Amino acid sequence: MLSQQCNWALYGMICFDQFFPDRVDSSDFVRAMRRVASSVTVVTTQGPAGCHGATVSAFCSVSAEPPQVLVCIRADSRIARTIRSNGCYCVNVLSGEASRVADRFAGRHDHRVSDRFDGIAIDVPSAAGPVIEGSTAFACELETVLPSGSHLICLGRVIQVKSGAKAPLAWMDGAYHQIIPHFGDDRLRTAAGTTR
Repeated sequence: MLSQQCNWALYGMICFDQFFPDRVDSSDFVRAMRRVASSVTVVTTQGPAGCHGATVSAFCSVSAEPPQVLVCIRADSRIARTIRSNGCYCVNVLSGEASRVADRFAGRHDHRVSDRFDGIAIDVPSAAGPVIEGSTAFACELETVLPSGSHLICLGRVIQVKSGAKAPLAWMDGAYHQIIPHFGDDRLRTAAGTTR
C-alpha cells in the first residue's frame, strides 16, 4: 500500500513538473493574465506632494476588521512617488460607462491634456484624493509599502467609503468590458415565462 502511494506521489510530481515548469516565461505569464478580468480603478492622491491620479487594475480588499485594501503600482511611476510622499490614496472603482475616464488617467491623453483632472467630474471631497463622480470609492491612509518585482504593494487603511450605483467597468484581454448579471437557468426560464 505504501509503495503504491509512493508511486502515485512520484507520478504526480512528474505530471506537475511537465505542466508547471520551475521557471515561467514572462510572456506566458502576461498571456495568461490577459484572460483574468479585473475592475478598472483610478487611484488618486492629494497632499503636500500635489494631486495626481493613474489608472490601476491591480486592486483588492484585504480585511474588513479593520477595513483595508491594497493596490499594486509601478515602482518607477509618478503616482507611486506621490502616494508615498502624501501618505494617502483613494481608489475609484469606475462605473461601466467610464472608459473615457480610464483612458485619461492611463495617460492616453497626456500629449494634449496637461492636467488629467481637467473636465473630470469630481464627487464628494476626500482627505486622501479626489473622488470621481459615479465611482465606488475607498479613501485610505497609507499603512505599508512592500516592494515586489517591478511594483509596489500599497496597503491602505480605509477611512472613507462611497458606494456607486452602477456596475463597474472591467478590463480583460486588452479591452474594456461591461459586466452583465448572470442568472441561473431557472431564473432565465422564469424571466422568459417558460418555467414548467
